[in-house]
Amino acid sequence: MRARRTHKSLKKKEKGYVLYAIRRSPLSLVGVALILLMAVIAVFAPWIASYDPYKISMSERLLPPSSSHIAGTDIVGRDVFSRVIYGTRLSFLIAAAVVGIAIGVGVLLGALAGFYGGVVDAVIMRITDGFLAIPSFALAMVAAAVFGRSLSNMIWALALVGWTWNARIVRSAVLRIRSTDFMLVQKALGAGSARMLFRHVIPNCMGPILIQASLQCGLTLLSSAGLSFLGLGVQPPLPDWGLMVADGRTYLPARWWLVTVPGIAIILLVTGFLLTGDGIRDIMEREVS
Repeated sequence: MRARRTHKSLKKKEKGYVLYAIRRSPLSLVGVALILLMAVIAVFAPWIASYDPYKISMSERLLPPSSSHIAGTDIVGRDVFSRVIYGTRLSFLIAAAVVGIAIGVGVLLGALAGFYGGVVDAVIMRITDGFLAIPSFALAMVAAAVFGRSLSNMIWALALVGWTWNARIVRSAVLRIRSTDFMLVQKALGAGSARMLFRHVIPNCMGPILIQASLQCGLTLLSSAGLSFLGLGVQPPLPDWGLMVADGRTYLPARWWLVTVPGIAIILLVTGFLLTGDGIRDIMEREVS
């Protein structure tokens, strides 16, 4: 009972420290608030949006912002505000899918390279170096063009170039963990390699993984918007922010709302992820110190 109480008290102290660290970082609070705001918008999109984001009305095309269309209409009469609201769902889907695949592959390969070393490390790291030698966005453009222009192919293209930094970061963390006294004791007690790797090594790399995941979500949204802008990503009629910016650039500056409204949405969500990643990194650094 005493041990259980001690464990609960330690958990309370850890939670209190995390909340205290977050409160001391105003920028991380802003980042979390932005992500939560956009997540609420994504969940309640059908109730927030005033119109069907796919409904075409040529008689109402290119209308300026007004009481009936607060963000105006696009080139085929669709409500811009409603499309931006539904685009929040699509953005979260892209970020979650790309980062999930990239982290899954990167963590596994980085952990194997750092844990086993030798030939395994050399082969995995040389493959990683080969991917890093090519600019990531250029490689994503080539991959998207080769796979074909669609949402699913864009996700795989971005995941293909996104796993490399995850592998390097996890490898560095595993190299530090592998040389600790705890791991030496586990090895002396006869623990198997798989048990040590998946039960002890990888869980202790969660700090760097969380930081990288948050930062990579922001960068993924920028890359996906760029690919859609170039016509290599999401295709019409899906309400993608990058695609909306691409469609509206021809009508600048007279029809400014076509680019401004989705552009603001991109800035808000990307900023939220980047600030949150910085906040998590500050908390981890304070724990280490």
